Amino acid sequence: MSLTIDQINSATHAEAIKLLDGIYEHSPWVAEQALAARPFKSLTDLKLQMARVLQAASKDAQIKLIQAHPELAGKAMVSQSLTAESSNEQGKAGLTQCTPAEFAVIQQLNADYNAKFGFPFILAVRGPRGLGLNKQQIIETFSRRLHGHPEFERQECLRNINRIAEIRLNDKFGYEPVLGNQLWDWQEELSAFSDPGYADKGQLTVTYLTDAHRACAQYIVNSMRDCGFDDVSIDAVGNVVGIYRAANPSAKTLMTGSHYDTVRNGGKYDGRLGIFTPMASVRELHRQGKRLPFHFEVVAFAEEEGQRYKATFLGSGALIGDFKPEWLGQKDAEGITMRQAMQHAGLNIDGIPKLQRQPADYLGFVEVHIEQGPVLNELDMPLGIVTSINGSIRMQCEIIGTASHAGTTPMDRRADAATALAELALYVEQRALRDGDSVATIGMLQVPNGSVNVVPGRCLFSLDMRAPVNAQRDALAADILAALQRICEKRGLRYTAEESMRAAAAPSAPSWQARWETAVSSLGLPLHRMPSGAGHDAMKLHEIMPQAMLFVRGQNSGISHNPLESSTNDDMQLAAEAFMHLLTHLDPSGH
Repeated sequence: MSLTIDQINSATHAEAIKLLDGIYEHSPWVAEQALAARPFKSLTDLKLQMARVLQAASKDAQIKLIQAHPELAGKAMVSQSLTAESSNEQGKAGLTQCTPAEFAVIQQLNADYNAKFGFPFILAVRGPRGLGLNKQQIIETFSRRLHGHPEFERQECLRNINRIAEIRLNDKFGYEPVLGNQLWDWQEELSAFSDPGYADKGQLTVTYLTDAHRACAQYIVNSMRDCGFDDVSIDAVGNVVGIYRAANPSAKTLMTGSHYDTVRNGGKYDGRLGIFTPMASVRELHRQGKRLPFHFEVVAFAEEEGQRYKATFLGSGALIGDFKPEWLGQKDAEGITMRQAMQHAGLNIDGIPKLQRQPADYLGFVEVHIEQGPVLNELDMPLGIVTSINGSIRMQCEIIGTASHAGTTPMDRRADAATALAELALYVEQRALRDGDSVATIGMLQVPNGSVNVVPGRCLFSLDMRAPVNAQRDALAADILAALQRICEKRGLRYTAEESMRAAAAPSAPSWQARWETAVSSLGLPLHRMPSGAGHDAMKLHEIMPQAMLFVRGQNSGISHNPLESSTNDDMQLAAEAFMHLLTHLDPSGH
């Protein structure tokens, strides 16, 4: 019989410890300390309190807990002395049916990992969906993490232990994240479509208006119709637009959505999570026969990443009237113009200006997005409230010195462009750190015609500078440019710096941020407020209507724009529940 939170809250201390036995491997102290936080508001609250106990424990206690776990396909499995929970998990991952070759590989990885870190490799082998990773995924993860830093690996083991505990608690409480599973499945199915040259390598790449891109659009169209949207269409730039209508035709509209294109060899969740999460809400509303007091418009934006053509935010930009006709002449790597690609896709180019939305018709714009960073992952927090999308400045720069013979030019007589850039790079790092939430990056660096025996006479490099508010961004850029000038003058060099992009910061509208905060609090979760370092479609809609975003924790250190990008069904469930709360508690009159 499944446990309930009421049982845990009403049980004696000793009974409650017994009820939670086996959640943390051979470590009842985690449950014992977490029980001090009773009464728990929900299963989510219980999970969070147990994770907090582990986070607050001493390093020695954490390592002992890690060491209490058995090796994967290790001696305990062979001797059949695993706990019932571990046996179930390793069995679901197929580790009990390893071939001799697979077993040998895993045994060697176990030995190497233990020798390097002093504790066993921990992986939640039931995976982010709870069904079990396959053996190849386990071996690949094992091999990758073997090269990690010891401190990172200790923390990564703890994060995986918390995920193991989460799945065990789900089992014990008979809980299934139904919406989270649906979101997972939708994203897996959509990832089947990938551009040529990547699909055959098992890589995900979907660029604007390719065959794979158009297949994605059709999949989303079909899925929206299945969910119960009243109107579904593909617009003049390739956005998929679904509308769930209010009973009152004159009601205002709440817009949400994100993009379905990807970077090359990217992940399955960037953008796409923000399409499917509101779709799940519409599906639930339709099943319950409920209508909202406002129209609900979900837009799967056709382009955000700028991978095929230089122009970016084509999908969301078109909705605010920011689509420049000259973009139609841009060519991709094969020489196909954007106009030709649109014509091939059957889009009505003349209809693009008509896509512009009227702000007076809208309540605002909200977006759910995977965090694309490590913060929530490190804090063991499933959801985060975005306070602002960072403003950014990008520049293309050059430092010009004198190329000369590396053997005959004395060190004190060189005009070395590369050492000047090295000095600048260190300053950039230190200056961004001073603000705490500013970031600055030299992402591209080139020594044209460089040779091993030539002092670099030129360096080409990029600068990307971001901050949550424009004044902070501008101060960061001014200081870095001043440092560039100072370094070059000191070294007798010249430089150029050309601004290639400037995007304003997009602070969240206070009322909409507060709505996300209320929704997250309703789940029994604490609030974590944070800026977004990455750009999002919400930045474009911000120009004509209020906006606010919700972040969802990513796995694997929150990595994004990478095949390792991932989230769990439980975290996506919470995002879906928060979205449903926002929708069903939203008063369009503003009261």
